[in-house]
Amino acid sequence: MPRTLVAGVDSSTQSCKIVVCDADTGEVVRESRAAHPDGTEVSADHWWTAYEQAASDGMLEGVSALAVGGQQHGMVTLDGDDKLVRDALLWNDVRSAEAAADLVRELGGPQAWVDRVDVVPLAAFTVAKVRWLAEHEPEHAARTERVVLPHDWLTGRILQSGNGFERWTTDRGDASGTGYWSPVTGTYQDELVRLAAGKALDLPQVLAPDAAAGRTDSGILVAPGTGDNMAAALSLGLEAGDAVVSLGTSGTVYAAHERPSGDPTGAVAGFADATGGHLPLMCTLNAARVLSAAAAMLGTDLAGLDRLALAASPGAEGLVLLPYLDGERTPNLPEATGSLGGLTRSNATPENLARACVEGMLANLAAGITDLRAVGVPVERALLIGGAAASAAVRAIAPMVLGVPVSVPDSAEYVALGAARQAAWVLSGGGDLPPWSVDAHTTIDLPSGDDGARIRDRYDAFRHTVHG
Repeated sequence: MPRTLVAGVDSSTQSCKIVVCDADTGEVVRESRAAHPDGTEVSADHWWTAYEQAASDGMLEGVSALAVGGQQHGMVTLDGDDKLVRDALLWNDVRSAEAAADLVRELGGPQAWVDRVDVVPLAAFTVAKVRWLAEHEPEHAARTERVVLPHDWLTGRILQSGNGFERWTTDRGDASGTGYWSPVTGTYQDELVRLAAGKALDLPQVLAPDAAAGRTDSGILVAPGTGDNMAAALSLGLEAGDAVVSLGTSGTVYAAHERPSGDPTGAVAGFADATGGHLPLMCTLNAARVLSAAAAMLGTDLAGLDRLALAASPGAEGLVLLPYLDGERTPNLPEATGSLGGLTRSNATPENLARACVEGMLANLAAGITDLRAVGVPVERALLIGGAAASAAVRAIAPMVLGVPVSVPDSAEYVALGAARQAAWVLSGGGDLPPWSVDAHTTIDLPSGDDGARIRDRYDAFRHTVHG
């Protein structure tokens, strides 16, 4: 009996990846990818070109349903004829930092934002980018009638190409990262849209988690899709006490939760998930690229960086790195740069520098575990995913610095797998999610001793010294 196939698309900052899976078991049948251009603003047309390339050569043959998981927050501006107004501003474009601060102040402070949308706007959020557009490119703002997110846009283009497009749609997970849709009330906050844009905008319909966005003329059902972190959570099947630590272009720490997080500090964003619950999340701008930058600085490759870092002792003999190489989102320091502290003649070795870079990247994310706990989310284990999770040094050092045992699932395209699982769910008519499972392949226990606490304390002290 032929099996039913579904596809998941991961339209990330760096590339478009497609996995085709068995709808019943989640077994990956085939996969492909195509690159995206680098940068913090990119024409959305590039995402479509990459999708077409990844979907070529029969990649979607026999597929009954698909869904798109996409990078969060990006602002795609459309005119009244659904033509692109300008290049999309991506999550890592920090030019909207001042706009975010203005919005927070104008509404009455962080708590006012948390009360309405359970987030405090930062440069990454769509609402801040909308305000930046209104202030700095008024001619583009005047032409803009609709704003959609990257996954919304690609979902719509797939339906448009297959003559199944009715209107722009999104899901609650990705919508919760805009700063103007509330996971508390389940509605757009028109007041916040007008505050940012100076006018009303036509925004995508927020679909129920198991609703269909449409169907192409070839018969492929298109699910609502979601944001990349929500899709990864969907693929991992998080249990109580689990937090995901994702080390990709950005670093994220998130967990499934039953209620809004309500964090007026802004460290934890109260996102929704892709199932009807909540996904409190802390995000940094700097993760895997810290390692590649460190390797380049030391004249080696990533394997060489691992060897150097593992040859040094815990704490790097007092050498500390604040890894804000691209500015930083959490803590909110968009103009910051990396800082190296505690340097002496005795600890100035390649091994200590490599170790400090790994520890600094992880300490920046260890703060996310502390932040989640502060809003009532229990964290007893970290699931380590993303490109940098393959690093031998990261795996060895992570439990110590994060302060919890670490499980490393087998390497996989978790965002695309989560999107495929959603497609299978919608195809089945809703109800219970398909019982796909991801087993943790490697578990690293929390080491004895207090080296991890000393590393975290030294990191926090240096951060406060440099940034207050």
